[in-house]
Amino acid sequence: MQANVCLVLSFALVLGAGRAGISQNYNELRNAMVDKQLKARGIKSDAVLEAMRKVERHRFVPKNISARAYDDSALPIGEGQTISQPYIVAFMTEVLNVKPTDKVLEIGTGSGYQAAILAELCSEVYTIELEPVLGNRADSLLKRLQYANVFVRIGDGYRGWPEAAPYDAIIVTCSPTHIPKPLEDQLKEGGRMIIPVGETAVQELVLVTKENGRLRRQNRLPVLFVPMRDKRGKRY
Repeated sequence: MQANVCLVLSFALVLGAGRAGISQNYNELRNAMVDKQLKARGIKSDAVLEAMRKVERHRFVPKNISARAYDDSALPIGEGQTISQPYIVAFMTEVLNVKPTDKVLEIGTGSGYQAAILAELCSEVYTIELEPVLGNRADSLLKRLQYANVFVRIGDGYRGWPEAAPYDAIIVTCSPTHIPKPLEDQLKEGGRMIIPVGETAVQELVLVTKENGRLRRQNRLPVLFVPMRDKRGKRY
């Protein structure tokens, strides 16, 4: 009996050490991601870098590819969607210049990772996902991680979330062929929107600022995002 107890204790210690090792490895990979992928490419915002160090990206990808969570690439998350490359997440967040008092709208919840990054930086995040499987999964995960300032809706992102408008900032993680008018209307005067715009093979990440009721556009980066679609699969 004593031998069995010792065996169980030994196994528990090994298992605990293994989990601690895995956790430590993720921490090292996350710090390396920030230092080598983000800072080395010019991401300068201390707040954005700190959020990227804090949020555990491996929790937002499928378990079978969690070892690749901190790779310098987009990764599949199911339903034909992806989690964006870490650099793109950081770049879009930095360009958006989110402030602690801001209310932010996100179009394309996906895994929930971008929403978690934003939640570390602003007051409220309203995020919309077309695919119910992804939206419900992200909502459950964000609740488990205690992001009480993130609100998830399943719906058509083109239409935005008018009940909670206006927004200080809007971030769009899928690509329409033009800037949606409902999102333009829901953006506060002086607000910022970062959005990929263009056809499937040719897209430009555009920073939009609303000034005197009109949009001022600035092209920032060539990108490739999944298309923005409606519930029938038709592209906007």
